[in-house]
This record gives sequence, C-alpha cells and structure tokens, in this order.
Amino acid sequence: MLERTRARRQALQILYQREITEQTVTQILGDESYSEEDGELSDYCRELALGTERNAEAIDAEIEMTSQHWSLMRMPYVDRNILRLAVYEILFESDVPDSVAINEAVEMAKAYGTDDSPKFVNGVLGRIAELHGSALESDHAAAAPGGPVADEGGATDIETEGA
Repeated sequence: MLERTRARRQALQILYQREITEQTVTQILGDESYSEEDGELSDYCRELALGTERNAEAIDAEIEMTSQHWSLMRMPYVDRNILRLAVYEILFESDVPDSVAINEAVEMAKAYGTDDSPKFVNGVLGRIAELHGSALESDHAAAAPGGPVADEGGATDIETEGA
C-alpha cells in the first residue's frame, strides 16, 4: 500500500476513534491508544488527523452546505469521517490534487462504508471541489468509474437522490 494511502486510512481510524470515544486527536496520539495494525503512524497521518480536527468547524460547515438532504449527524460515522478527511485535503493541503483526495476517499468508502457510500462520498466531494474552483480536473473525474455524474443543469447524481 502506498504511504499516503496508508496514512489516510490510519487518520480515518483516528478520526473515527475520536468521534466514538470523544477524545481529542491529541489525546489519542499522546496515549498511543490508536491501532498499529497498519504499522507506525507517519507524519502525514498525524498531519491529516490533527489538521482535520483543528479545522473541524469549517470542514463540517462545508459538508453540511454541500450534502443536500443529509445533516452531518445523520450520516454514518465512517462516511462522515471520510468526508472530513478528504475535505481537509481539498481545502488545506495544496500539494494534493482534488482528484486524488476524492479518489482516495471513494476507495476508503468502498472498503469501510455501505454499498451507497462510494457514490455519496464522490458526489459530495465532487461538488465541494467544484465550488472551490478546482473544476476537479472535471473531465477526468466525470470519466472515471464512479465519478460524479452531472446532468445538463450541472446537478450531480447525488443531488437527484432522495434522502
């Protein structure tokens, strides 16, 4: 597994643990109460987990604004934290292309989420990237399997789903 992919998966586990235990990321890292199943935590994992927590208010507001018909607290824990992690990368990690953050999030949603998670995660993140001027390298993302599908009015498939 690639180093950054592994770091994202580890950061997801820490963010999930944070939400379940109501500990801070700093406490989890300090107590070393995280899983070492995937090996020692990398600096990038720590940066992702701490950065996501530090910017949680802005990240959650972005997700709430973009995920029509779904409040943040109504989302499954895994989906919510996958979105938080990817939104952190899209908004705050300039060296990570949006398409990479989205593709990695979709892969985590396939591995850890429900059957509907990959499509939901992809739609929300595609819209966020588009709103922030990425244009998402949009031809590439729309052509990729599982990429957001926009209708003639620009609405993605996630917007047309009922909640």
